[in-house]
Amino acid sequence: MTGRGYSIFDTGIGRCGIAWGPSGIVGVQLAEAREIDTRRRLFQLYPDARELRAPQYVEIAIEGIAALLRGETGDLSDVTLDMTGISYFNQRVYAVARAIPRGETRTYAEVAAALRASGAVHSVTQAIACNPFMIIVPCHRVLEAGHYADKISPHGGAISKRRLLSIEGASPTASKTLFDVLLPVAPPRAHH
Repeated sequence: MTGRGYSIFDTGIGRCGIAWGPSGIVGVQLAEAREIDTRRRLFQLYPDARELRAPQYVEIAIEGIAALLRGETGDLSDVTLDMTGISYFNQRVYAVARAIPRGETRTYAEVAAALRASGAVHSVTQAIACNPFMIIVPCHRVLEAGHYADKISPHGGAISKRRLLSIEGASPTASKTLFDVLLPVAPPRAHH
């Protein structure tokens, strides 16, 4: 096979996309609000990819991603990723993230400590923020201190980390809703 291919597939959160090349998976795009938006995003990221029938190793990745997005167990540990153009540091961050068990989370600082680079929290945050391998590299399992589940990679489509963690059955995070933030500072209402 020469060049890159991509495929759109159904999941419990909508139509997602996956792109691959001769050396492995190059990216996963989670569902946008509409399939056309998912396709547009894939084209922006991988303009040289053509829509093709997924080869066997990509089908295995699709099945694992779809299973995880249904809340089932899926093993993506053997999925080959094409890390061409990804810095060595980011590759190390992704390896640590891939080792986080389903239903568990780590903070950016814990990932940095696992890399023996405790001063590199910002670099870990940046690596997670540009993760092209959604779900295969479960960046949604890496959270801010305090376990706030908010930001997600641009490849995350319209899905939040909180939603992905709830699908996985992760223990509730300390994510605050607007109600949680405003409640402690709101003045008591006067009763007349």
